[in-house]
Amino acid sequence: MNPSPVSQLMEIVRPTTLIESPRLSNRLGVNLTIASETFQHTGSFKFRAAYSVASRVPQDLIITASSGNFGQALAYACGLLGKSCIVVMPSTSAKVKIESVRDYGGIADLTDVRVKGRNERAREVAAAHPEAYVASPYDDPLVIEGNSSLGHELAGTGRSFDFVVAPIGGGGLTSGIITGLNRAGAHPCVVGAEPLLANDAARSLRSGTLVRNEAEPQTIADGARTISLGNHNWPILRTGLSHIVEVPESRIIEATRLLFTDTNLKSEPTGALGLAALLTAPERFRGQSVCCVVSGGNVDPEVFRDILKE
Repeated sequence: MNPSPVSQLMEIVRPTTLIESPRLSNRLGVNLTIASETFQHTGSFKFRAAYSVASRVPQDLIITASSGNFGQALAYACGLLGKSCIVVMPSTSAKVKIESVRDYGGIADLTDVRVKGRNERAREVAAAHPEAYVASPYDDPLVIEGNSSLGHELAGTGRSFDFVVAPIGGGGLTSGIITGLNRAGAHPCVVGAEPLLANDAARSLRSGTLVRNEAEPQTIADGARTISLGNHNWPILRTGLSHIVEVPESRIIEATRLLFTDTNLKSEPTGALGLAALLTAPERFRGQSVCCVVSGGNVDPEVFRDILKE
C-alpha cells in the first residue's frame, strides 16, 4: 500500500516542539502546553503547506502572494525539489522574510499594498507566466492537507487537550489542524486567535457567511494581514471552530514578550496570537488543558527588540 500524502510529509517536516510552562500555566490558571513551530524548516508551520504544494503539483514554477512565511517556505521547498518560485510580497513585509525568500532561491516581487494589493499583483505575474501553478498560502486543498499534519501530531501526543488555540488569518492553519484532528479521531475544541484589527474571520463566524476586510489590515501580526478567509477553508472553519477570540494589539505584544521571558521562545507577533487569546479571554479557558500553537518565529530583530522594551 502506498503511503498517504500526510505520512510522506511527516518524513520531511520537523516534529512540532512541545513546551511546558509552569509559570504561564499558573498565571493563566490552565494546564498549558505550547506547540511551537518556530523550529520548523524556515521557522514556521508554513513549510508543511509549502512542501505539500510543491511536491504534488506537476508545474516547475509556482507563484504565490505572501507576507513572507509561506513565501520563504515555498522557496525552500522548491529548492529541495528542483523547482522555482516567484513570491509577491508587500513592501512592508519583515525584512528578515524578504531576505529569506531570496536566500532560499525565490524571487521576491515587492508591491506597495496601498497602491496595489498583493493578490492583484500576483494575478499580473501569473498572466505573464501561464505555465505556472498559482498557490494561495491558505486557500488551497494542498495547503490544508499539508497543515493537517500538525493536527495529526497533536492528536498523537497522548495528551487529552480540552482546547487547541491557534492563530487565524487566512484560515489555512486552523482548517488544517481541524482536518488532522478529526481524521485522527481527536475532538478538542479548536479556537481561532485573530487580531481585533483584522477580525474578518470572527465577523464571518458570527454572521454565518464570508466577510471581507476592506483593505489589508495593518496589525503588528503581519501574518494575519489577510482580506478574508479562503473559500476552501470556510466550510471547515464554519463547522469546526469552537469560537474566535479577537485580540487587541496590546495583548499580542504582551504575549510575544511573555513567550520570550517565561519560555525562552522567540515568537513573531502572529505566532503569539494563541497565547494572546488566553490573555484576552482567560475566563474561557480557566481550569482546562490547553494546547497553544505558536505558528512561527520569523520576526525582524528591530521589531522584536522594540517589543521587549515595552
